[in-house]
Amino acid sequence: MAGDDFNEETALQAAEALAAVLARRTHRRKVMGQEVLVPGQLGDALRLPQLIARLRSRQRRQRDRAVEAFEVLWETLSDHTRDQVLQDLGWYDPRDLGWEDKRSNRRPLPPET
Repeated sequence: MAGDDFNEETALQAAEALAAVLARRTHRRKVMGQEVLVPGQLGDALRLPQLIARLRSRQRRQRDRAVEAFEVLWETLSDHTRDQVLQDLGWYDPRDLGWEDKRSNRRPLPPET
């Protein structure tokens, strides 16, 4: 999905899924001599909670700016992170699916004569 494919609704869904993907990441840290797993804070560092709040705003101008900000953020994400978000949302590109997948909606090529 390209950055310019987002509208207010899809950007909000993707931002919420991105926040969930980043929240699932954990890091090992030593606290008082013990190793503990701590949740990742990259979502907070990227200001995702504020971005999601702006995407839910009542003001059209705020939502439009938030969509633009999310498009910029989306372009900076790694392919792996983007794929995780798209997989969590259940979004896919039909051109990437195999012939046997019912979601591909493709027709086989006619036999060459």
